[in-house]
Amino acid sequence: MEYVNELSKTIDQYPESILVMRQQMEQKLPAHQHAKGQLLLVFGGIAYLQTLERDYYIPSNHYIWIPADYAHNLMYNAQDLHIINIYFPAADDGAFYKELGIYPVSRLLFELLAFSETWQGNYFAGCWEYELMSTMKKLLAHENLQKFSIQLPITDDSRIRAITDDMRHRIGEPLSLEESAQKFGLSVRSLTRLFQQCLHLSFVQYLKMLRVIRAMELLKDTSLSISEIAYQVGYSNISAFSNTFFQLTNIRPSDFRSKLK
Repeated sequence: MEYVNELSKTIDQYPESILVMRQQMEQKLPAHQHAKGQLLLVFGGIAYLQTLERDYYIPSNHYIWIPADYAHNLMYNAQDLHIINIYFPAADDGAFYKELGIYPVSRLLFELLAFSETWQGNYFAGCWEYELMSTMKKLLAHENLQKFSIQLPITDDSRIRAITDDMRHRIGEPLSLEESAQKFGLSVRSLTRLFQQCLHLSFVQYLKMLRVIRAMELLKDTSLSISEIAYQVGYSNISAFSNTFFQLTNIRPSDFRSKLK
């Protein structure tokens, strides 16, 4: 907890500055928050963000905007992951900056980041670096990019947690609502209602997200073929796997893998 307090002090030490941090400062930290809005960019892997309500997955070449004073916990699980954190002074800039969201890094944003690749530390109004990063922030709300939609809701309900843990451990098997209901002594109707009440998702929607998340990890961490990965996450039909992956991520599995290189 002391380290968390020190990190928050560093981020909020100068309320009017824009702070750039390139170290993986927030790895495995408990939930915390800071008075500045945070732009976190991910390259070369997958980062995980937890809030009180959901788990979010941030793939390579995407960014997440975290509003000011938003409690969160970031986790990185790969040494080759490249993270850029930019903390902006709290401001009433509009609805976009009040909501947490994950978006792809556009070509224009990528070029701006490449131009500023050596920047580190605090920057204050009046210097050109501050002005460029302020423009970068304004750009986010005007690109009209589609949100990355994979986010798993969290629940304290012990029955649902046991069922979702079982789904995670048996992800390559032909899971079904009926089979899970029978295994855990529930009716199909009761389990359907539990998923909607606790997670606001259907069983099938949750399973699709679990499988795509696992597929993203395998695409990054293994040399398995797309068809082998499809089989390992429970798909016997590669077209169905590719279509589901695209539906949830707006990118095909092969293109997702190529962007990690």
